[in-house]
Amino acid sequence: MSKRFTASASQLKPDPRFSSILASKFVNCLMHDGKKSVAQRVFYDALDVIGERVSGEEPIEVFTTAVENVKPSIEVRSKRVGGATYQVPTPVNTKRRQTLAIRWILAAIRGKKGRPMHLRLAEELIAASNREGNAMTTRDNVHRMADANKAFAHFAW
Repeated sequence: MSKRFTASASQLKPDPRFSSILASKFVNCLMHDGKKSVAQRVFYDALDVIGERVSGEEPIEVFTTAVENVKPSIEVRSKRVGGATYQVPTPVNTKRRQTLAIRWILAAIRGKKGRPMHLRLAEELIAASNREGNAMTTRDNVHRMADANKAFAHFAW
């Protein structure tokens, strides 16, 4: 049986400016068509904007706080029992939590149009670090859905 994850986690190197594995992973997820230098420029420009707007905190701390705030602790999964499909709340694996948080932040900034990408990213990261914004709304909706389906938790075996 094959491994569940690819080797990218073991091969991932920290980013050059902040020596952060999380930032490197985020840049890789932000990258489109293999253009890593463009993704790095967008990410670092966004952190520069965060540094100007948020006083008293390092931009990389705002970024890590934003990702930590967006991480879901519980999600619903479909479980088929006796011909019926139930939405069963289950705890989320740590790797999947980080992946979902990054995915939701990127979906939130890609959903907004009309402004440069680094400005959209900076605003979403600041909002997420303050527990606001579209990515936090997505997380809250997932938690609300899990809470609404708490009655089916006994199917999670």
